[in-house]
Amino acid sequence: MSTVLVIAKAPVAGRVKTRLTPRFTPEQAAELARAALQDTLAAVVATPARRHVLVLDGMPGPWLPDGIEVVPQCGGGLDARLAAAFALSDGPALLIGMDTPQVTPELLARGLDFTRTSAWFGPALDGGFWALGLAEPDPALLLGVPMSVPHTGAEQRRRLTASGRTVRDLCVLRDVDTPADAGEVAAGAPRTRFAALHAELCAVVR
Repeated sequence: MSTVLVIAKAPVAGRVKTRLTPRFTPEQAAELARAALQDTLAAVVATPARRHVLVLDGMPGPWLPDGIEVVPQCGGGLDARLAAAFALSDGPALLIGMDTPQVTPELLARGLDFTRTSAWFGPALDGGFWALGLAEPDPALLLGVPMSVPHTGAEQRRRLTASGRTVRDLCVLRDVDTPADAGEVAAGAPRTRFAALHAELCAVVR
């Protein structure tokens, strides 16, 4: 009955990974975003779950693999969009973004194992979070959490514990936001599409 949710933007130049410029052009940044999304979705499809859902801002393209259900994102702030994503699930759910191409099916499967916990929290190095798993999704847990600030993760985790849930942490991952992030993630996950494309672009952009 479990669901893996991916919240993402379509990889369109000028709309995604804008902090990768000017090191990379907007088109190259969008290519890196596409590769990251493809790696993420490949891991998601390989993760045992009843549903694999992409909550998408934009239109799907040829990068979309089989086995992924696409649902359009709602409007509003990021907290509202994350809450609406959880509302799509009628059972245990794990929500991730498109900024961690280094994720594996094994790591995602762990975030769906609620035998000894009622919530999983995946902290990110920038102070946010890359994953949130709930045995019983409650969209209200996300509404009003300040997003994209250094204490986003701490506040979200506090919300979970304050609700009486037992919370366990997944490993800390680095989001791909800046050129430095991109280099670190590519180096740590050399077999990904993201790493291959990053190496190709860096050979051109010196």
